[in-house]
Amino acid sequence: MAAEKFWLNSKRTDSALSDPLRNPHGGAIITDIHQATPAHIEIAIAAMVESFPKLKKRYAHERAASCEIIHNGLKARVEEFAQTIAKESAKPIKAARVEVDRAITTFKLATEEATRIVGEQLPVDINASFQAYHAIVERFPVGPCSLISPFNFPLNLVAHKVAPAIACGCPFILKPSERTPLTALLLGDLLAQANLPEGSWHVLPCDRVTARPLVTDDRIKLLSFTGSAEVGWKMKADAGKKTVVLELGGNCAVVCEPETDKVFAAPRIVFGAFAYSGQTCIGVQRIFLHESIADRMTEMLISATEKLVVGDPLDDKTDICPLIDDASADRMQQWIAEAGGEILCGNRREKNFFWPTLIKNPKPNTRLACQEAFGPVATIETYTDFDDALKRVNNTRFGLQAGVFTNDIRKIRRAFETLEMGSVMINDIPTVRIENMPYGGIKDSGTGREGIRYAFEHMTERKCLITRTVR
Repeated sequence: MAAEKFWLNSKRTDSALSDPLRNPHGGAIITDIHQATPAHIEIAIAAMVESFPKLKKRYAHERAASCEIIHNGLKARVEEFAQTIAKESAKPIKAARVEVDRAITTFKLATEEATRIVGEQLPVDINASFQAYHAIVERFPVGPCSLISPFNFPLNLVAHKVAPAIACGCPFILKPSERTPLTALLLGDLLAQANLPEGSWHVLPCDRVTARPLVTDDRIKLLSFTGSAEVGWKMKADAGKKTVVLELGGNCAVVCEPETDKVFAAPRIVFGAFAYSGQTCIGVQRIFLHESIADRMTEMLISATEKLVVGDPLDDKTDICPLIDDASADRMQQWIAEAGGEILCGNRREKNFFWPTLIKNPKPNTRLACQEAFGPVATIETYTDFDDALKRVNNTRFGLQAGVFTNDIRKIRRAFETLEMGSVMINDIPTVRIENMPYGGIKDSGTGREGIRYAFEHMTERKCLITRTVR
């Protein structure tokens, strides 16, 4: 079996180093992946710097055309990408197909937004001293970018970094997760067809030590990282003067008021808690139920959870897949054991499979209550006062997203003003990301926003042109 080559200077390239890529479901080797070395990283950074003058002169229609080529390529190869995602990440195939569809939308948005990078005419004749002046403000690409993506969405989270970079004219190095590099390398096939200047893009699988210059090198002007809070904030501290965008962890909660549509809400909450076995930063981890509906809602949550199908990711019926590795399953067992509370369902393990688990009233200040579980477990607590529930939602170092089920406009406004989150979902779960929304968090959940147009705010910089009319 030939090892998978990476992309350097827009070409497939091999290395003396390679690592096996294993399917988390069963552990079989999918293929070997050539690994970039420090020398390859240096070549790529230098090539980005050299290509940038040509790249930033591309017209909007040229940048849009490149995004459209990738968009069309994804549409033509949906099943190939979905199968690749399912095999290397053990994501249920039906969820993998949804991810490909979302990536298609992401590149479609980039195609459109590439022609909408607008500036403004600034009125500067604000007093007599400047009445002969005119000003315009335009946006220009910031320069070479490092894009570092996680394992859990190996296509769409890559797309949310790559697509805006192409749309606004920034060269980039993409470092995919060491656990799921194959999907990003497959995307390279489409990048190679997108008429991008040579040296303006690279896809380089490598370990963290090798990737260190992607964080520290001053020639790189923007670092975009999605991953754990501990790693992300350390990167920001080491990144120097470059712009840093961090999409980090969450400890997301949902609040259910008495008027909650239980028939709708219960299966949605279960989906939010256990989609991709909880391995998503906007998964539902904490469930707060008003005491007046708590008993019935809890019954419905248990029932919906127990109906989930645990099995082979390539089976269309599968809802729950194996966790990415045995260490993740070990962590689930440890956190659940220390959390206490009443196990309502689940808490069963076979190898790296972990059955979806609901726990009632865990002990406060345990890791499960305070940190990001990133696995198939959610906690249930009750409350009597809405404002107290909002305070409990805020009682975390994370601030990514939250969901509130209510039809009271006063409560909706109070939740929006009170919750310390990047986004608040009303009558839905926090596990909602729409491709054109400003996605990101506050507190330990990160800094900056993604969503094509909002990513432009970081990947471009404003310049102001002042003209004086001599009379």
